[in-house]
Amino acid sequence: MTKFTFEELGVCPEICEAIKAMDYKHPSKIQAESLPYTLKGRDMIGLAETGSGKTAAFAIPVIQKLLDAPQPFFACVMSPTRELCVQIAEQFEALGSSIGLRTAVLVGGLDMVSQAIALSKNPHIVIGTPGRMADHLANTKGFHLKKLKFLIFDEADRLLSMDFEKQITLILTQIPKTRNTYLFSATMTSKVQKLQRASLNDPVKIEVSNKYKTVDTLVQNYIFIPEKHKETYLVYLLTQFTTGLKTIIFTTTCNQSMKLALILRSLNFKAVNINGQLSQTQRLNALNRFKSGERQILIATDVASRGLDIPLVDLVINYDIPQHSKDYVHRVGRTARAGKTGKAITIVTQYDVETFQKIEELIGKKLDEFPGLDSKAALMLNESVVEAQRLAAIEMKQREGKGGKAVEGDDADDGEGNTDMKLFQKKGKFAHQKGFSGGNKQSFARKRKRI
Repeated sequence: MTKFTFEELGVCPEICEAIKAMDYKHPSKIQAESLPYTLKGRDMIGLAETGSGKTAAFAIPVIQKLLDAPQPFFACVMSPTRELCVQIAEQFEALGSSIGLRTAVLVGGLDMVSQAIALSKNPHIVIGTPGRMADHLANTKGFHLKKLKFLIFDEADRLLSMDFEKQITLILTQIPKTRNTYLFSATMTSKVQKLQRASLNDPVKIEVSNKYKTVDTLVQNYIFIPEKHKETYLVYLLTQFTTGLKTIIFTTTCNQSMKLALILRSLNFKAVNINGQLSQTQRLNALNRFKSGERQILIATDVASRGLDIPLVDLVINYDIPQHSKDYVHRVGRTARAGKTGKAITIVTQYDVETFQKIEELIGKKLDEFPGLDSKAALMLNESVVEAQRLAAIEMKQREGKGGKAVEGDDADDGEGNTDMKLFQKKGKFAHQKGFSGGNKQSFARKRKRI
């Protein structure tokens, strides 16, 4: 495929300068295929995999049209999560840096009054979750979208699966029928098709990936271990990589992500935690500390699995295997982005075999076992991990006494614990402990052959 430049696609010099400052060399596939249409005023449906450059694909034509006719409340972007909304705003501001583009972010978890103040400054672009957007349209004096020129649905399949349909329908009644609309989605569900019919006018459909897949630069492995030693093997995996690698560890529950953060901190790993039970300020603070490199490990629920663009993530560990196979693709898509290499390791227990097989079937490949896994060496860390688990359990119980929620400062302090790393040097005492028998591993291998 011929590589075009942004100039050749029709992007104006002001935006090209901003793109150059952001170190974008060439348009991504979704950008190269969509911009020739959107820059000419066509509505669009974009079906693209995670990390494909969708935000710039819809931001560039919006900003270029804004240059021709500047006005407040020019575009509205709706996205399913708070972090995605903040990230989209950052992209808009970077691409519109030369023209002083202003944004307002409307999400739950933050003060309505401060958001109303941001709206009173007449931003060009409003980005938000549908629930908070609808709240402001109903309750914030002077805020309306009656002159809106662009409406964008980002991650539309997730928007509609998270029960935002009622709020989106309300918002559609408050905006002009004559406008440009872009709809981005990973999959074309029946709800997304319904939204298309209600919102788009003769759209062009751009599909850059017709199946779920992982990139070739991603090395994917698994380890097959007993459920009762998951935390011990996780610690072992973290000790096998060079200190300083940026790592995201995915769990399925908020409680588990919090517990793992406490365990790893007490073992002197620089870890922060992001989940739905933290306040929005705490979540953004944790994310920024990880992005900046102040903390090397981010423990997250699937709130961070889709859309978030975190530069230079070296390793993704699926501590809990995702129950929905497609979520695996989104999780491991946090690394090996933009042509870079990356590594993903999935922890599989005796209870996860069927789910793991479905993931392999979806991505069309059988994963290799993590090379050099030394169960004896891993289990020598068990005493240290058990003590860290005990300390974490005490801390979690104290939090339950405070109402079960994370208190302010949980992810704002150093949180690194004071456990001496010499605990990891203890040897011999746990040599008698064993992982799976050879028979269990053989059984696992036989099951995988049935795919």
